[in-house]
Amino acid sequence: MKNIIYKASLIALSSLTLLSCSNKTEDLKNNVPTDVIPVKVLVLQSSNVKREISSSGQFTTEDETLLSFKTGGIINKIYVKEGDQIQKGQILATLDLTEINAQVNQAQIGFEKAQRDFKRAENLYRDSVASIEQFQNAKSALDFAQQQLNAAKFNLTYSEIRSITDGVVLKKIMNEGQITGPGSPVIQINSKGNADWVLKVNLSDKDWASINIGDSALVQIDAIGKENLKSFVSSKSESVDFMTGSFSVDIKLINNKKIDIASGMFGKAIIRPKTNNVAWKIPYEALLDGNANEGYVFVTNDLKTAKKIAVKVGEIEDNNVCIKSGLENYKYIITSGSAYLTDNSLIKNSK
Repeated sequence: MKNIIYKASLIALSSLTLLSCSNKTEDLKNNVPTDVIPVKVLVLQSSNVKREISSSGQFTTEDETLLSFKTGGIINKIYVKEGDQIQKGQILATLDLTEINAQVNQAQIGFEKAQRDFKRAENLYRDSVASIEQFQNAKSALDFAQQQLNAAKFNLTYSEIRSITDGVVLKKIMNEGQITGPGSPVIQINSKGNADWVLKVNLSDKDWASINIGDSALVQIDAIGKENLKSFVSSKSESVDFMTGSFSVDIKLINNKKIDIASGMFGKAIIRPKTNNVAWKIPYEALLDGNANEGYVFVTNDLKTAKKIAVKVGEIEDNNVCIKSGLENYKYIITSGSAYLTDNSLIKNSK
């Protein structure tokens, strides 16, 4: 009985060996690799989609102005504080005039001397005692002294700061008793209630390039519970901000005069460029290793070999993902079976 069982086992083992060899021989005849992975693919089709660019920034007005003195000196008096309402022509700050008054007096004395010298040279020239060159030199000295006096008086006039518009004091940058240089900011103002508010946001170079002046936008101001405020792109910067490496865009609110906005208030914006962008919509499950705005997918052109590539990811809609770039040179994307693939894996479309 044991011999019979032993012989039967040998026969069964021999049969399995022969069957395995037969299958391998058949695969070799048909040139079919044994590690082909079945997948499902989708034909890639690009389409024009409208992008929405989200950003945030701070509110300002187009006429925010930094006021300063024409000349340097010691600040004698600042007549306003932050938040004060001001009127056009109102004196906001003055310098100590001791030094500038001395300069004006010096220029006045020099001018008076030049007048006397010119009068004397003129009389001598009429009496043929002085030459025409002496007369002309005296006239030039008088003109020079006149210009010096005008400059000193001009500096005296701009040794005080006056408001250039009806508005509000946003910031007092310097205080009384401080020494300020020519052109150094002392007070910041704007014409609150008279100018249009703009939200200044920073964008990447690519987003900046896709936006045009006049593109529509929606603005949200959480601090005052305002959202979906109609706005538009009013201006774009023409150079990069070297501090942030970004480009600024101004978004102007429409009919905002009744909205109680403060300079520096935070706001969020959704910009809607008029120009369409080419993109691909793929199933969410086809995207691998997503990280922020990047991810990976498997693609193929010949339906035989899979290739793993990086793509730029856009918006997510329902079960689809918008791919902004990376799929330009491929025909098919693999939507199922990606978990078993590596770069250059052999595949078979299982449909």
